[in-house]
Amino acid sequence: MKNKMKELKNFSKEYSLFLAIITFFLMSYFEHTLVQTTLGNLIGFGILFAVIIYAAMNVAHHAEMLAEKFGEPYGTLILTFSAVVVEIIIIVIMMLHVENPTLARDTIYAAIMLDINGLLGIAAIIGGIKYGEQPYNIDSSNSYLSMLLVAIGIAMVLPHFIDDAHYGMFSVFTVLTFVLLYITFTRVQLSSHKYFFEYQKVKDTTEEKCEETAVCEKHTEINTWYHTVNLVLYIVAIGALAEILSVFMGNTLANYGLPLAIGAVGVALISASPELIVAVRAALDNRMQTVINIALGASLATILLTIPSVIIVTYFMGMDLHLAITPLQGVMLALTLLVSIVNFNDGETNVLEGFLHFILFIVFVFLLFV
Repeated sequence: MKNKMKELKNFSKEYSLFLAIITFFLMSYFEHTLVQTTLGNLIGFGILFAVIIYAAMNVAHHAEMLAEKFGEPYGTLILTFSAVVVEIIIIVIMMLHVENPTLARDTIYAAIMLDINGLLGIAAIIGGIKYGEQPYNIDSSNSYLSMLLVAIGIAMVLPHFIDDAHYGMFSVFTVLTFVLLYITFTRVQLSSHKYFFEYQKVKDTTEEKCEETAVCEKHTEINTWYHTVNLVLYIVAIGALAEILSVFMGNTLANYGLPLAIGAVGVALISASPELIVAVRAALDNRMQTVINIALGASLATILLTIPSVIIVTYFMGMDLHLAITPLQGVMLALTLLVSIVNFNDGETNVLEGFLHFILFIVFVFLLFV
């Protein structure tokens, strides 16, 4: 009984969830009035975007609690999976409203740029300033990068060389291949080669003190069901808000003559915001392995889960889907992966490596307006 009362008290403090619910009903009521004017579209877009980001922060909180409960690599897998689910929901909703065949491709591309160059770059800079060099398990980065090369090549490069007559068959092949890749990689990550995605630090006096006093074993008090249910509620709330956001975003971009690619970046930013928060905290705590797992793992999960999802949805909805990357996107992805292969080959990150990735992220943002 005491535990239930404590959970109810904690739930009453989920302010962002209540705000998201209230915002949904208010925006649903005033939507038709606000969309009539440019200012109204801006107000609606600004409010919804801010509330969604606020809710996404609490997705990060509950995912972090589950991560602390289950440890690595389960924790980052939960976080990245939650973020990708949010991304898939928003992409599908926006595709239904905007009906743009390249939206999914642009969002996936933006998510990779945000995760590897933005998130990882910022985290490596922050961690490098504080600690100099931050170690991680090189087997994890090698595994992620090899999978990313294969997944990007199959889904976003090969379509350039597939004729229209065989494209439907190739799409089915891609879905089956990616499901197999995700299952295999998850099994490797959680079972047979779990140690690839962990970094074993040299035991220090702090760890010894934790073992002696057992004070550090706080994860046993974490309520799995409470955080899991809240995680699902937040994802559902974000999906509901995203449906209204898609209307305001489409109108705002059209009013100012901005490319839809900026909207794709907005979608990627929403889904990546929980990961960014956790990654920065991990970098400050000298846990670069967590940052690597989040940044590279989120990019891989985005490709392996989002692409099959949008292929299936667009097929049943009778919508067009173009996943083949543009030459400019191809160059940026090639640069990102090449720099990653060079940087992540020694098991340590530093400020310079973080800065190089962050510069690529700045270039990505600049090219959105060129």
